[in-house]
Amino acid sequence: MPAAAPTDRRAGGQPDEPPAGAASPRRVAVVTLGCARNEVDSEELAGRLAGEGYQLVEDADDADAVLVNTCGFIESAKKDSLDAILEATDSGAEVIAVGCMAERYGNELAGALPEATVLGFDDYAAIGDRLDDVLSGRPLVPHSPRDRRTLLPISPVARTAATTGSDAPAIPGHDWLRRRRLASGPSAALKIASGCDRRCAFCAIPTFRGAFVSRPMAEVLGEAQWLASEGVTEIVLVSENSTSYGKDTGDLRSLEKLLPQLAAVPGIVRVRVAYLQPAELRPGLLEVIAGTPGVAPYYDLSFQHSSPTLLRRMRRFGGTDDFLAVMARARSLAPEAGFRTNVILGFPGETEADVAELERFLVEGRLDAVGVFGYSDEEGTEGEGLDGKLDQAEIDARVRRITDLVEELTAQRAEERIGSTVDVLLTDDLSEVTEAGTWGGHAAHQDPDADGTTTVSGVPAGAVAGQLVRAEVVDTDGIDLVAVAVTPALAGASASAAAGV
Repeated sequence: MPAAAPTDRRAGGQPDEPPAGAASPRRVAVVTLGCARNEVDSEELAGRLAGEGYQLVEDADDADAVLVNTCGFIESAKKDSLDAILEATDSGAEVIAVGCMAERYGNELAGALPEATVLGFDDYAAIGDRLDDVLSGRPLVPHSPRDRRTLLPISPVARTAATTGSDAPAIPGHDWLRRRRLASGPSAALKIASGCDRRCAFCAIPTFRGAFVSRPMAEVLGEAQWLASEGVTEIVLVSENSTSYGKDTGDLRSLEKLLPQLAAVPGIVRVRVAYLQPAELRPGLLEVIAGTPGVAPYYDLSFQHSSPTLLRRMRRFGGTDDFLAVMARARSLAPEAGFRTNVILGFPGETEADVAELERFLVEGRLDAVGVFGYSDEEGTEGEGLDGKLDQAEIDARVRRITDLVEELTAQRAEERIGSTVDVLLTDDLSEVTEAGTWGGHAAHQDPDADGTTTVSGVPAGAVAGQLVRAEVVDTDGIDLVAVAVTPALAGASASAAAGV
C-alpha cells in the first residue's frame, strides 16, 4: 500500500500565491514538549522550515510564527502542552500546534483553542507551505484525527512491501537530511522507528502514532554519521519500542546488527538504547548491549509494574521474578550495568498486595533511576472501561509512597558505585564556578536527560565537551555522582570533538 501524498490542507483549493513580503525571511520559533522522539521531530521540522526560507529564532517574541510540538501521552503532559500553546499566544505571533496532542485531538483542540492552528502528522512534509498559509491568512481544512494503526497492514510481514517503495516514507514527514539541531550538547537522540504494535491497556500512543515501522538500517547509519559531523559524540536510540526494531522487515536481530555499526561511526564514542520492552528483550540483544565496545551497558526497560496479576490486567507480561532474572543476567555480563524504568500506580484493580509486590521488586532490583506516575484514564484505551477504579486521593498517596521509596533506593544504588570507575561523557566545564579541571557530565548508566549527573575533578587541561574521561567515584549527592579523573589523558575523544566542532 503506497503512502499517501502530503495532504493539501488549504480550504477551497485556493491558489498557492507567494506570501506577502517574501523578500524578508519569516521568523519561526520551535517549542518542544514531551519525549526525545518529539525532540527529533522538532529538529526535522526546523530543518524543513530553514530549507524553505524561514529564519529560526529562539524567542517567541521575535517570531512571526511559533510552532508548539505538543505531547499527548498522559493528562499532566497534555496540560503542559495547553499551557505552552497559551503562553505562545502572548507573543503576538501566529501559533501552530503540532505533535501528538495535535494529531490526537485535531479539530477538537482547534475548537477549544481558536488562538492556534492545529496541524497533524501528515502536514509535516509540507510544513513550510502550511506556515505560509497561516501567515497569509489562507484558511485550512480542520485536521480530523484517525486511528493511524489502520494506515498500514496489520501483519508486519505484509507491512514490509507497503513501506519499501521509493515514494513511501516510513514515518510521516520524516526527512532527517534536513534535520537542524536545536540543542547544543554532545548527546542527541536518533529515531530508529515509529509507532507501536502492542496493546497495553493504559496507552493510547498506537492510535495516534500508528503501527510500528522500522527505519532502514542504512538510513539510521547515515543520520548517525551526520550527527557526528555536527559534533555529536553520544547518540541515544529512541522509538516507541526499540526492541521491536526489524520485526516488520523480517529480521528480529536487526538491532543486534545495527549497534556495533553505530558504535564504529567515526566521532561517536557512545551509543545507548532507550525504550526497551521487557517482554521482547532477547538474550542476544541483552548480550550485545552488555558486551559491545562503545555501547553503553544501559537498560531502559519499561516495566510499568511488577505484580504479575496486575500486569496481565494491563495487557503486559512478566513479573517481579522474571524481571529480576533479566537484570541478574545483564549484571553477570556487565556488573556495572545501569537500569532505569517507569512505573504506574493506581491502575484499575490495583491492590495493596500489588503495591507490596512492586515494592519488593524495587528493593531487590537496585535500579539507578525510576519514574513514578499516577494512572489516569486515556480516551479509547481498555483501561478507561475497566472496573476497580481507585480514588484520586488513593492514587496520589501511592505515588508519594513509591516516590519516597525510589528516592531512598536510587540514592543507595548511587552509593554502591563509590570506589568503582566510570566513563564520563563531559558536557559542562565548571571551572569558572569551582576549581580548574572540574566538569559536569554523565556516566554510562546515566541517561543525558533523566538519570542524574556526574561531577568530575582533575580533568586534564584542553578537555572539550563530548569527550570521555575515566574517573573513580568518590562520593554521591542523591543519585548524582562525584568522581576524580584517573587517566592522564582523555579517552575516546573523537577528532571532531577535539577540534571543538
